[in-house]
Amino acid sequence: MVSYILRRLIGALLMLAVVSMATFSIFFVVPRLAGVSSEDMANRYVGRAATAETVTQVAKKLGLTDPVVVQYGRWVKGIFVGSEYDYGTGVEQCPAPCFGYSFVTKKPVWPDLVDRFPVTLSLAVGAAVIWVLAGVSVGVLSALRRGSFFDRAAMIVALTGVSLPIFFTGIVALVVFSYGLGITAPGGAYVPFTENPVEWAYSLLLPWITLAFLNAAAYARLTRAGMLETMGEDYIRTARAKGLKESTVIVKHGLRAALTPIVTIFGLDFSILIGGALLTENVFSLQGLGKYATAAIAAQDLPKIMGFVMLAAFFIVLANLVVDLLYAVVDPRVRLT
Repeated sequence: MVSYILRRLIGALLMLAVVSMATFSIFFVVPRLAGVSSEDMANRYVGRAATAETVTQVAKKLGLTDPVVVQYGRWVKGIFVGSEYDYGTGVEQCPAPCFGYSFVTKKPVWPDLVDRFPVTLSLAVGAAVIWVLAGVSVGVLSALRRGSFFDRAAMIVALTGVSLPIFFTGIVALVVFSYGLGITAPGGAYVPFTENPVEWAYSLLLPWITLAFLNAAAYARLTRAGMLETMGEDYIRTARAKGLKESTVIVKHGLRAALTPIVTIFGLDFSILIGGALLTENVFSLQGLGKYATAAIAAQDLPKIMGFVMLAAFFIVLANLVVDLLYAVVDPRVRLT
């Protein structure tokens, strides 16, 4: 088990290194291949009235004229020990962990990411609890009552949930439940958990349900398919022949075997949400990482975009690592691979 964990940890670290290289290449290497010069890249950090000489000096001070390998090493080093950005009119300090310095807002990127993270984490955790409980429960009941009215109705609702985009269901939910009936909080009404847990849950209730409706539908269909497959296996009939309780057969033997694909997609879905639920946060005006990334793209704020991409990639790699470890718990045979 220890060797299995070590192998997965090393693999996760290597994957993060590859992601960092790919991210840096997209923003610094690919533009050069397309003909963008160091001076063109330096134009992002100077005013419109800057002279050609000023732009050239800024490009040198920012290290944009250095070899790409040197620039990448400097960028990675800044994550661990911090960086200094000399753009001509002054030197800006970016303490570790330095995920970049925004010359649009004149602030390091990392504090902004930390400030937005609780909103996105709250949204992801609440929605994940709802969609896992609802999706798996409905999927199991549909499989056990195959062909019944409940099964058909649940799958129709699940198909509807998978088909409807979040920006449509979110807007409809806001119009009906928030602005029409006044049952739920309006958009942008987030209250931190540390200030008032009740208001925190109330402000996120509608985003949770809306986001969970989309994912629970997929989980219900996947759980139903897995349960139908496992409940027809020979070992299920053997367990029943031994006189085990039906609940034990369903939960311990049937559901456990059907959980493997559920664990896989849950890890990916949850990590993507932690990295930023762009559509959901924009629909409900939640100031999380997704909203932050959207604003950075609109402003063409390169350091913010890079910082967001690296943070999102970290959570995706971390989620895959956790999923691999959970595999070893669900199915001990995985430890031998």
